[in-house]
Amino acid sequence: MNVSSANVTLVLQYRDSFSKALTKNVIVVVLGISINYINASLVRTFCKHQIFSTNPRYILFIHLVVNDMIQLTLTVLLFVLSYTVYRLKVYVCCIIILVALFTTKNTPLNLACMAVECYIAVCFPLRHMHICTVSRTLILIGFMWSTTMLSVLYDLFITLVTEPLDFFNSKVFCLRETVFPDPLLVKKRNITNTVFLVTVWITIFYTYFNILFTAKKASIDAKKARNTIVLHGFQLLLSMTSYVAPQVLDLLKQLFPRNYVDLYFGFYVIIHILPRSISPILYGIRDKTFRRYLKSHLWC
Repeated sequence: MNVSSANVTLVLQYRDSFSKALTKNVIVVVLGISINYINASLVRTFCKHQIFSTNPRYILFIHLVVNDMIQLTLTVLLFVLSYTVYRLKVYVCCIIILVALFTTKNTPLNLACMAVECYIAVCFPLRHMHICTVSRTLILIGFMWSTTMLSVLYDLFITLVTEPLDFFNSKVFCLRETVFPDPLLVKKRNITNTVFLVTVWITIFYTYFNILFTAKKASIDAKKARNTIVLHGFQLLLSMTSYVAPQVLDLLKQLFPRNYVDLYFGFYVIIHILPRSISPILYGIRDKTFRRYLKSHLWC
Protein backbone atom coordinates (compact mmCIF):
# COMPACT_ATOMS: atom_id res chain seq x y z
CA MET A 1 0.00 0.00 0.00
CA ASN A 2 2.83 2.43 0.75
CA VAL A 3 4.09 2.55 -2.83
CA SER A 4 5.21 5.58 -4.74
CA SER A 5 2.54 7.02 -7.03
CA ALA A 6 5.17 7.19 -9.75
CA ASN A 7 4.98 3.41 -9.94
CA VAL A 8 1.39 3.55 -11.22
CA THR A 9 2.64 4.42 -14.71
CA LEU A 10 4.84 1.35 -14.73
CA VAL A 11 1.99 -0.87 -13.56
CA LEU A 12 -0.06 0.38 -16.48
CA GLN A 13 2.75 -0.07 -18.98
CA TYR A 14 3.42 -3.69 -18.02
CA ARG A 15 -0.09 -4.74 -17.05
CA ASP A 16 -0.64 -8.47 -16.50
CA SER A 17 -2.31 -10.72 -19.03
CA PHE A 18 -5.77 -12.02 -18.09
CA SER A 19 -4.48 -15.47 -17.06
CA LYS A 20 -1.67 -14.05 -14.93
CA ALA A 21 -3.98 -11.48 -13.32
CA LEU A 22 -6.54 -14.22 -12.56
CA THR A 23 -3.85 -16.44 -11.02
CA LYS A 24 -2.55 -13.65 -8.79
CA ASN A 25 -6.03 -12.72 -7.62
CA VAL A 26 -6.92 -16.34 -6.87
CA ILE A 27 -3.71 -16.76 -4.84
CA VAL A 28 -4.34 -13.58 -2.86
CA VAL A 29 -8.03 -14.33 -2.20
CA VAL A 30 -7.37 -17.97 -1.20
CA LEU A 31 -4.56 -16.92 1.16
CA GLY A 32 -6.72 -14.16 2.63
CA ILE A 33 -9.72 -16.42 3.21
CA SER A 34 -7.58 -19.23 4.67
CA ILE A 35 -5.74 -16.98 7.11
CA ASN A 36 -8.93 -15.17 8.13
CA TYR A 37 -10.70 -18.50 8.67
CA ILE A 38 -8.00 -19.63 11.08
CA ASN A 39 -7.97 -16.23 12.78
CA ALA A 40 -11.77 -16.30 13.08
CA SER A 41 -11.43 -19.67 14.83
CA LEU A 42 -9.01 -18.05 17.28
CA VAL A 43 -11.49 -15.24 17.96
CA ARG A 44 -14.31 -17.74 18.47
CA THR A 45 -12.17 -19.76 20.89
CA PHE A 46 -11.33 -16.59 22.82
CA CYS A 47 -14.97 -15.53 23.09
CA LYS A 48 -16.19 -18.97 24.18
CA HIS A 49 -13.90 -19.35 27.20
CA GLN A 50 -13.61 -16.89 30.09
CA ILE A 51 -10.10 -18.07 30.89
CA PHE A 52 -8.85 -15.98 27.97
CA SER A 53 -10.96 -12.84 28.45
CA THR A 54 -9.55 -12.37 31.96
CA ASN A 55 -5.92 -12.71 30.87
CA PRO A 56 -4.19 -9.52 29.55
CA ARG A 57 -1.83 -11.59 27.39
CA TYR A 58 -4.70 -13.19 25.47
CA ILE A 59 -6.58 -9.89 25.26
CA LEU A 60 -3.59 -8.28 23.55
CA PHE A 61 -3.25 -11.33 21.33
CA ILE A 62 -6.89 -11.38 20.21
CA HIS A 63 -6.73 -7.63 19.55
CA LEU A 64 -3.77 -8.33 17.26
CA VAL A 65 -5.73 -11.10 15.52
CA VAL A 66 -8.81 -8.92 14.93
CA ASN A 67 -6.56 -6.07 13.81
CA ASP A 68 -4.83 -8.43 11.36
CA MET A 69 -8.16 -9.68 10.03
CA ILE A 70 -9.30 -6.13 9.26
CA GLN A 71 -5.97 -5.22 7.70
CA LEU A 72 -5.81 -8.38 5.60
CA THR A 73 -9.42 -8.02 4.38
CA LEU A 74 -8.81 -4.44 3.27
CA THR A 75 -5.50 -5.14 1.53
CA VAL A 76 -7.00 -8.10 -0.34
CA LEU A 77 -10.00 -5.94 -1.27
CA LEU A 78 -7.72 -3.20 -2.60
CA PHE A 79 -5.68 -5.75 -4.55
CA VAL A 80 -8.76 -7.22 -6.24
CA LEU A 81 -10.25 -3.78 -6.93
CA SER A 82 -7.00 -2.67 -8.56
CA TYR A 83 -7.57 -5.37 -11.22
CA THR A 84 -11.36 -5.12 -11.55
CA VAL A 85 -12.60 -1.59 -10.89
CA TYR A 86 -9.12 -0.04 -11.11
CA ARG A 87 -10.15 3.54 -10.22
CA LEU A 88 -12.23 4.43 -7.17
CA LYS A 89 -13.88 7.60 -5.93
CA VAL A 90 -11.40 9.43 -3.71
CA TYR A 91 -13.74 9.51 -0.70
CA VAL A 92 -14.31 5.72 -0.92
CA CYS A 93 -10.60 5.04 -1.33
CA CYS A 94 -9.85 7.44 1.52
CA ILE A 95 -12.01 5.47 3.98
CA ILE A 96 -10.40 2.16 3.01
CA ILE A 97 -6.88 3.58 3.13
CA LEU A 98 -7.41 5.23 6.52
CA VAL A 99 -8.70 2.07 8.21
CA ALA A 100 -5.95 -0.01 6.56
CA LEU A 101 -3.32 2.46 7.81
CA PHE A 102 -4.75 2.40 11.34
CA THR A 103 -4.48 -1.37 11.48
CA THR A 104 -1.08 -1.47 9.78
CA LYS A 105 0.40 0.93 12.34
CA ASN A 106 -1.34 -0.89 15.21
CA THR A 107 0.50 -4.14 14.49
CA PRO A 108 4.03 -3.13 15.62
CA LEU A 109 2.64 -1.28 18.65
CA ASN A 110 0.62 -4.34 19.67
CA LEU A 111 3.67 -6.60 19.28
CA ALA A 112 5.72 -4.23 21.44
CA CYS A 113 3.03 -4.28 24.14
CA MET A 114 2.95 -8.09 24.06
CA ALA A 115 6.73 -8.16 24.41
CA VAL A 116 6.52 -5.90 27.48
CA GLU A 117 3.85 -8.16 29.00
CA CYS A 118 6.16 -11.19 28.51
CA TYR A 119 9.02 -9.23 30.08
CA ILE A 120 6.96 -8.35 33.16
CA ALA A 121 5.68 -11.94 33.52
CA VAL A 122 9.21 -13.38 33.42
CA CYS A 123 11.26 -10.71 35.19
CA PHE A 124 8.66 -9.55 37.74
CA PRO A 125 6.41 -12.59 38.27
CA LEU A 126 5.19 -11.51 41.72
CA ARG A 127 4.09 -8.09 40.46
CA HIS A 128 2.69 -9.28 37.13
CA MET A 129 -0.92 -9.64 38.30
CA HIS A 130 -0.89 -6.15 39.82
CA ILE A 131 0.76 -4.44 36.84
CA CYS A 132 -0.98 -6.27 33.98
CA THR A 133 -4.69 -6.03 34.68
CA VAL A 134 -7.60 -6.29 32.27
CA SER A 135 -8.61 -2.65 32.74
CA ARG A 136 -5.07 -1.40 32.10
CA THR A 137 -4.84 -3.61 29.02
CA LEU A 138 -8.03 -2.12 27.59
CA ILE A 139 -6.74 1.40 28.31
CA LEU A 140 -3.49 0.45 26.56
CA ILE A 141 -5.41 -0.73 23.49
CA GLY A 142 -7.37 2.54 23.47
CA PHE A 143 -4.12 4.50 23.69
CA MET A 144 -2.73 2.42 20.83
CA TRP A 145 -5.65 3.30 18.56
CA SER A 146 -5.50 6.96 19.58
CA THR A 147 -1.81 7.15 18.70
CA THR A 148 -2.21 5.57 15.28
CA MET A 149 -5.34 7.57 14.45
CA LEU A 150 -3.69 10.88 15.33
CA SER A 151 -0.63 10.05 13.22
CA VAL A 152 -2.77 9.15 10.18
CA LEU A 153 -5.72 11.56 10.42
CA TYR A 154 -3.31 14.46 10.06
CA ASP A 155 -3.01 13.45 6.38
CA LEU A 156 -6.78 13.71 5.97
CA PHE A 157 -6.98 17.14 7.65
CA ILE A 158 -4.20 18.55 5.45
CA THR A 159 -5.88 17.16 2.34
CA LEU A 160 -9.23 18.68 3.32
CA VAL A 161 -7.52 22.06 3.66
CA THR A 162 -5.35 21.95 0.53
CA GLU A 163 -7.59 20.16 -1.98
CA PRO A 164 -10.94 21.36 -3.45
CA LEU A 165 -14.06 19.40 -2.59
CA ASP A 166 -14.33 18.23 -6.20
CA PHE A 167 -11.14 16.25 -5.65
CA PHE A 168 -12.99 13.85 -3.32
CA ASN A 169 -15.51 13.05 -6.05
CA SER A 170 -12.85 12.34 -8.66
CA LYS A 171 -11.57 8.83 -9.43
CA VAL A 172 -8.00 7.69 -8.75
CA PHE A 173 -5.92 4.54 -8.55
CA CYS A 174 -6.34 3.78 -4.85
CA LEU A 175 -3.03 4.48 -3.09
CA ARG A 176 -2.13 6.54 -0.06
CA GLU A 177 -0.15 8.93 -2.27
CA THR A 178 -3.06 9.53 -4.65
CA VAL A 179 -5.66 10.34 -1.97
CA PHE A 180 -3.20 12.33 0.19
CA PRO A 181 -1.07 14.01 -2.52
CA ASP A 182 0.56 16.86 -0.57
CA PRO A 183 4.39 16.40 -0.84
CA LEU A 184 4.88 17.59 2.75
CA LEU A 185 2.92 14.57 3.96
CA VAL A 186 5.66 12.28 2.65
CA LYS A 187 8.21 13.97 4.94
CA LYS A 188 5.81 13.81 7.86
CA ARG A 189 5.18 10.14 7.08
CA ASN A 190 8.91 9.37 7.10
CA ILE A 191 9.35 11.08 10.47
CA THR A 192 6.43 9.26 12.12
CA ASN A 193 7.52 5.93 10.64
CA THR A 194 11.04 6.47 12.01
CA VAL A 195 9.67 7.29 15.47
CA PHE A 196 7.48 4.17 15.41
CA LEU A 197 10.35 2.04 14.13
CA VAL A 198 12.90 3.18 16.71
CA THR A 199 10.48 3.04 19.65
CA VAL A 200 9.22 -0.44 18.89
CA TRP A 201 12.63 -1.96 18.15
CA ILE A 202 14.14 -0.51 21.33
CA THR A 203 11.26 -2.11 23.23
CA ILE A 204 11.77 -5.47 21.51
CA PHE A 205 15.54 -5.54 22.11
CA TYR A 206 15.25 -4.38 25.72
CA THR A 207 12.64 -7.01 26.62
CA TYR A 208 14.46 -9.76 24.70
CA PHE A 209 17.84 -9.29 26.38
CA ASN A 210 16.31 -9.00 29.83
CA ILE A 211 14.35 -12.20 29.26
CA LEU A 212 17.51 -13.79 27.83
CA PHE A 213 19.45 -13.10 31.03
CA THR A 214 16.58 -14.52 33.08
CA ALA A 215 16.42 -17.60 30.84
CA LYS A 216 20.06 -18.38 31.63
CA LYS A 217 18.89 -19.18 35.14
CA ALA A 218 17.18 -22.27 33.64
CA SER A 219 13.58 -21.15 33.88
CA ILE A 220 11.56 -23.07 31.29
CA ASP A 221 8.90 -20.35 31.15
CA ALA A 222 11.58 -17.73 30.59
CA LYS A 223 13.08 -19.72 27.71
CA LYS A 224 9.64 -20.08 26.14
CA ALA A 225 9.08 -16.33 26.56
CA ARG A 226 12.46 -15.65 24.95
CA ASN A 227 11.50 -17.73 21.91
CA THR A 228 8.15 -15.93 21.74
CA ILE A 229 9.95 -12.57 21.69
CA VAL A 230 12.12 -13.82 18.81
CA LEU A 231 9.00 -14.74 16.84
CA HIS A 232 7.49 -11.36 17.71
CA GLY A 233 10.65 -9.78 16.34
CA PHE A 234 10.39 -11.76 13.10
CA GLN A 235 6.72 -10.83 12.71
CA LEU A 236 7.61 -7.23 13.49
CA LEU A 237 10.41 -7.25 10.91
CA LEU A 238 7.98 -8.37 8.20
CA SER A 239 5.28 -5.93 9.27
CA MET A 240 7.58 -2.93 9.52
CA THR A 241 9.14 -3.60 6.13
CA SER A 242 6.06 -1.78 4.82
CA TYR A 243 7.61 1.40 6.26
CA VAL A 244 10.49 1.17 3.79
CA ALA A 245 8.32 -0.20 0.97
CA PRO A 246 8.48 2.97 -1.18
CA GLN A 247 12.28 2.93 -1.24
CA VAL A 248 12.46 -0.82 -1.93
CA LEU A 249 9.86 -0.66 -4.70
CA ASP A 250 11.52 2.34 -6.33
CA LEU A 251 14.80 0.41 -6.36
CA LEU A 252 13.09 -2.64 -7.90
CA LYS A 253 11.46 -0.39 -10.51
CA GLN A 254 14.86 0.95 -11.56
CA LEU A 255 16.60 -2.44 -11.61
CA PHE A 256 13.83 -4.58 -13.12
CA PRO A 257 11.28 -2.37 -14.90
CA ARG A 258 9.86 -5.18 -17.06
CA ASN A 259 9.42 -7.51 -14.08
CA TYR A 260 8.22 -4.82 -11.70
CA VAL A 261 4.58 -5.96 -11.59
CA ASP A 262 5.58 -9.53 -10.66
CA LEU A 263 8.11 -8.31 -8.09
CA TYR A 264 5.49 -6.01 -6.60
CA PHE A 265 3.10 -8.96 -6.28
CA GLY A 266 5.74 -11.01 -4.42
CA PHE A 267 6.53 -8.03 -2.21
CA TYR A 268 2.82 -7.57 -1.48
CA VAL A 269 2.35 -11.21 -0.43
CA ILE A 270 5.45 -11.20 1.80
CA ILE A 271 4.72 -7.86 3.49
CA HIS A 272 0.94 -7.66 3.70
CA ILE A 273 -0.29 -11.27 3.82
CA LEU A 274 2.28 -13.66 5.30
CA PRO A 275 2.81 -11.73 8.57
CA ARG A 276 -0.91 -12.23 9.33
CA SER A 277 -0.35 -16.00 9.43
CA ILE A 278 2.26 -15.82 12.21
CA SER A 279 -0.18 -14.99 15.03
CA PRO A 280 -2.07 -18.31 14.66
CA ILE A 281 1.28 -20.13 14.84
CA LEU A 282 2.36 -18.22 17.95
CA TYR A 283 -0.76 -18.83 20.03
CA GLY A 284 -2.91 -21.26 18.08
CA ILE A 285 -0.19 -23.91 17.91
CA ARG A 286 2.64 -23.05 20.34
CA ASP A 287 0.46 -22.05 23.30
CA LYS A 288 -0.72 -25.26 25.00
CA THR A 289 -3.72 -23.68 26.71
CA PHE A 290 -5.05 -22.03 23.57
CA ARG A 291 -4.30 -25.11 21.45
CA ARG A 292 -6.34 -27.32 23.75
CA TYR A 293 -9.45 -25.15 23.38
CA LEU A 294 -8.85 -24.30 19.72
CA LYS A 295 -9.07 -27.92 18.56
CA SER A 296 -12.78 -28.05 19.45
CA HIS A 297 -13.57 -24.96 17.36
CA LEU A 298 -11.26 -25.13 14.37
CA TRP A 299 -13.36 -27.51 12.32
CA CYS A 300 -16.76 -26.38 13.55
